[in-house]
Amino acid sequence: MNVKTVTAGLAIAALAFSGAAIADPDRGYRAKKAQYDYARVISAEPIIRYVTVKTPVRECWEETEYHVVDHGARGSAAGTLVGAIVGGVIGHQFGSGRGNDAATVAGTVIGAAIGNDASKKGRGEEVRYERPVERCTTTIREHEEERIDGYRVIYRYNGQKYSTRMPYDPGQKLRVRVDVRPAG
Repeated sequence: MNVKTVTAGLAIAALAFSGAAIADPDRGYRAKKAQYDYARVISAEPIIRYVTVKTPVRECWEETEYHVVDHGARGSAAGTLVGAIVGGVIGHQFGSGRGNDAATVAGTVIGAAIGNDASKKGRGEEVRYERPVERCTTTIREHEEERIDGYRVIYRYNGQKYSTRMPYDPGQKLRVRVDVRPAG
């Protein structure tokens, strides 16, 4: 075997073992099994937190919606035509030159509108309809609730009182890990 290979192998082994020893000084202690015992629980009080719970609530109701339909209320072409002719003749009586043409056109338009309205009166029939319509809205309702965040546990072990916080109520006794090691 080559001397360089042996030297390199020894150097790597020395580094590996020294790194493990530096990283875990209690390696020998932890290799042994931990010891457990039971302590008597003196009290276990719930740690309560109040939270606001928001709940969406959909509320619906029914309303009556009304609408009016005008059946048959249409102006006749004859009424509109007669109104336009009468309006044009009256409009032609006013103004002179270009103003006469403008007055004739304005009279024709106004007369047609009046004739159309006059022909509608008394002929149409309005019918009122109603129908139910559902309306909805969403509101947020809030209320407070109690939530248990854990338990404040006081227990006695070997004549000494200890306290801890736990996520559950341990009952009458609590399993504890006994950890004894040298101080130096």
